[in-house]
Amino acid sequence: MSDHYVKVKVQLEQMKSFGEDAEKEGVDAEEQVPVSPIPAPVSPDPSSITIAGKDASNTSITCKHRGKSRIKPGKDDKNSRDKHFSDMPLVSAPVGKNLNRPGPERTLHIKGTGRILQGKSETNGNYLTIHPSKNIKETHHEDGFSLARKRRPVTVDTSKAKTSLEALKLSIKQLKWKEFPLGRRTACDIYWHGVSFHDNENIVSGQVNKFPGMIEMLRKINLSRAVRTMQELFPEEYDFYPRSWILPEEYQQFSTQIRMVKENDATVNPTFIVKPDGGSQGDGIYLIRDPSDLKLMVGSQAKQAVVQEYIQKPLLIDKLKFDIRLYVLIKSLEPLEIYIAKEGLTRFCTEPYQEPSQKNLSHVFMHLTNYSLNVHSGNFVHSDSQSTGSKRTLSSVLYRLTAKGVDIKKVWSDIIALVIKTVIAVVPELKVYYQADIPPGKPGPTCFQILGFDILLMKNLKPVLLEVNSNPSMRIEHEQEVAPGVFEYVPSPVDEEVKVGVIRDTLLLMDPGHKKHSPVSPESYISCYNCNNLSLPSLCLKQVYPKYTKQFNYLRLVERIAALFIRFLGVKGNMRLGPTAFRTFIRTCKLSNSNFTMASVDILYIDITRRWSGAVPDSREAGMGLQAFLEAFFYLAGRRFKSLALREQVMSLLELCEAQLEFQSPSIEDRRSVSCSRALPRAIRTQTLGLSNPLLSSPAPLRRATSQDHRLHQKLNPRTLRANVEN
Repeated sequence: MSDHYVKVKVQLEQMKSFGEDAEKEGVDAEEQVPVSPIPAPVSPDPSSITIAGKDASNTSITCKHRGKSRIKPGKDDKNSRDKHFSDMPLVSAPVGKNLNRPGPERTLHIKGTGRILQGKSETNGNYLTIHPSKNIKETHHEDGFSLARKRRPVTVDTSKAKTSLEALKLSIKQLKWKEFPLGRRTACDIYWHGVSFHDNENIVSGQVNKFPGMIEMLRKINLSRAVRTMQELFPEEYDFYPRSWILPEEYQQFSTQIRMVKENDATVNPTFIVKPDGGSQGDGIYLIRDPSDLKLMVGSQAKQAVVQEYIQKPLLIDKLKFDIRLYVLIKSLEPLEIYIAKEGLTRFCTEPYQEPSQKNLSHVFMHLTNYSLNVHSGNFVHSDSQSTGSKRTLSSVLYRLTAKGVDIKKVWSDIIALVIKTVIAVVPELKVYYQADIPPGKPGPTCFQILGFDILLMKNLKPVLLEVNSNPSMRIEHEQEVAPGVFEYVPSPVDEEVKVGVIRDTLLLMDPGHKKHSPVSPESYISCYNCNNLSLPSLCLKQVYPKYTKQFNYLRLVERIAALFIRFLGVKGNMRLGPTAFRTFIRTCKLSNSNFTMASVDILYIDITRRWSGAVPDSREAGMGLQAFLEAFFYLAGRRFKSLALREQVMSLLELCEAQLEFQSPSIEDRRSVSCSRALPRAIRTQTLGLSNPLLSSPAPLRRATSQDHRLHQKLNPRTLRANVEN
């Protein structure tokens, strides 16, 4: 038996042992990189490899990663090695005579990749051997991905993608993942829905790019209510949202306030913008200067809308008003993770701006920045350049502002703060929707979502939130008239530049393979993919939360109240608190006394529930929703802590309730924690702010008590109950 044959045989035994170790770690043996003996040792290019403590010119080694070599061949030995590339093992080293003799620790550096592999070198010969007895985890990359395994491509169901399909296809192609345009019988890793979480009701695993309830929460009325609640608690922090009124319920309040303003100062003549609650793409938006100009009725029904103060002094570029479309990824709710795209779009009006007057209120191309409106203007310019035309990249606008001496870092910092604060405002009710659609213990996917923030810069460079779109357009082409009366979709370079990057990086962050090796920095995602010759650009999504947790965590006060609300809901899937559950909340937290009896509790419940049932006619069920519960909570806080400011009142009552729950049920399991990221262990899900505190659990008597809600409704006020159901 020749020496060469002995060397090869020992080498194969080593690799077999290495594969068995990998199987113990949960790695599929069939996915191991195939190993083939190499007839003769191959010397690498000395310029590509350096070994710590030894001259690279005296060392030979061969490597393989996912079937392709990451070591660039030199000119002299390229041809001799090409025929062996496809069969090269993960780690191949000629075996010396003293194979089992331990040697000093050596470190292998592969230039251009930032990777470091560690092993033990043999003292005999010029070859490096990595011992198979080492655990496979020790041979992982720094970013947590194993060299020893070929990953199966991530699968994406695009059957419901709709208008985002083209950008999604490009993103999947860049990542070399596997698309299923017609769906798949077995589960996919990621489902990309075009409109709603409910585009497919049968998903019990994987990840969906929509949150249940996001469409409802970002309707203009619900967003205004959520932000208004935060404005009551933190007026200075939430001054980026224009003063607003909800129609028709607050028409009298709006009319009275405007009349008083004009009576106090006759020179003041503010302008207001009216936005239909369910409107999109600028549909139904109009400007007014007097409450009498409101269009309150549509046929025989009252029109749900929001009326806001109009920003009369916006920042102009080329004498045109513009807004910013910024893409924001909510990666998970628990823990809360927010990413902002470094690149966005700026949409320009198509008529030079003038401050509103009675004569120009109807000039939509001057006052409204919506792309879907201005595209029909004869002045709209489709441009292949990112810095000209009616739609440009955000970076091109920031560059122009920088040239004028504007402090862009301050502007960008203010925009980030606006985004984080807005998300914090809507998260509490999103968690209520989430537990209703995917209760803990019920099979379901995890969720993520890309949102479109529309932001206006005022003349003083202060950002103002216009609205948040739950389904921002991801179309990367635009309609163009190629002949008289003939239209077709043509590529839009500006849209493609921004939107493909956002979708690609969102997919990259949601890659289930990365989650298994957490914690992994976002930058390492790109590094891992680039080492597989994908040549992806740097990540365009910037994490802003929990990165800036310390600056904004104190704002998550309403989330803690929502945790109380969810804890007392009782039955899984509920979104509204019944009278029995509300009584249990009062009794458990010891909020009743001689001055506030349980009879007063019932009256408070009926009064608030009746008012909110009229304000939210399309509610799923009768009872007290989160916004109504917040009103009741604020009322109770004011009664108990009269001498304090509102925020201190609410904080004091919240701490009192949490302390009572801690005293009464310290060992009850948290069955109703909102597991908005099901991939995380329960121990991790309960670490944010105490929002999923085991002390806020749902006792069995409470769940049994909810069955009495209907009887108690009838006993308290049958007419009110019937009216609620009919509404």
